Amino acid sequence: MPSKKVLVAGATGLVGYAAMKHFAAEAGCEVIALSRRRPAETYGARWLPLDLTDAGACDALAPHFAGVTHLVYAALYERPGLVAGWREEEQIRTNDLMLRNLMAPLERASSALRHVALLQGTKAYGVHVRPLNVPARENRSEMHEQPNFYWNQERFLRERQPATAWSWTILRPVLIVGDSVGSAMNVIPALGVYAAMMRKAGKTKLDYPGGAGRVAQAVDADLLARAIAWSGESEKARNEIFNVTNGDVFVWPNVWPAIADALGFAAGDHVPLALDREIRPREAEWAEIRAAHGLASGTLKEFVGLSFEYADYTMGFGRDAPGPAALVSTIKLMQAGFTEVMDTEAMFRKGFAEMQAKKLLPPR
Repeated sequence: MPSKKVLVAGATGLVGYAAMKHFAAEAGCEVIALSRRRPAETYGARWLPLDLTDAGACDALAPHFAGVTHLVYAALYERPGLVAGWREEEQIRTNDLMLRNLMAPLERASSALRHVALLQGTKAYGVHVRPLNVPARENRSEMHEQPNFYWNQERFLRERQPATAWSWTILRPVLIVGDSVGSAMNVIPALGVYAAMMRKAGKTKLDYPGGAGRVAQAVDADLLARAIAWSGESEKARNEIFNVTNGDVFVWPNVWPAIADALGFAAGDHVPLALDREIRPREAEWAEIRAAHGLASGTLKEFVGLSFEYADYTMGFGRDAPGPAALVSTIKLMQAGFTEVMDTEAMFRKGFAEMQAKKLLPPR
């Protein structure tokens, strides 16, 4: 019998996919992966199709949840028009219901449940509406300032937990970079497609399409998965909130030469380009690139999802002056015992190399 049984909700997203891969490689761990779409690989996890907005479908899967010890809740509902949707009532209400729909049958089915890991992000500090107070700290959330589904989900866990045997941990990653297909917020496929189209157009230098830089942070999805695993075992993580980053900082124009090199280019000039407007509609051109290289990545809609819009947002397209720094403190996480770090340039290189190796992007 496995000593740990992990349920991963949102297994095709950036965080869920990394968590599924991590726990599936852990000795003595059984993994159940939930998502609407089947993951490209399951790494030995047992995948069950599930739409978390359907309470009846969640109830029907309850027998499969028996013996679950850990829940990694990485599921996310995002609306087209990604950035605008972050403050809309429908998005807030839907994400709130999704967590509740899953927790009800899970708690009924498994008395063994001992930990719930929940993901938030820097929108907890209002980064999407105003400059951060640098550094943003976990005890300075803007819970009552901006509407956000984070608060609905967090209140639900806080109110439910005292009557249960499980504890929770909330992790707040910054920009997440890694291996996932069709995600709402993954810059790797978005920038990889942009580069492939520039190469098809005969370019040998890759121009930077974003806006003026700002000092920011990122986190590798696999590092984040290891932080999630740590949180499920550490007494110091019980009912606590932690920011998670790679440990360094970056500015998009400054990291661009490493990104260009990972994609087989020299760095070009700063030539602003709205990827969502200019690259996303070019399905026919992408089909030609896929055919020429024998790629397995599917259409732009299937492969990139909403991430062209997210890339424009995070790279500051249209920003003419450097934006305010967006930095969070990870002192609390390190003092609690998780001290892993990663070089952000190496993270970008890793992300592109993984998709090139899987023939999701053209070779370097």
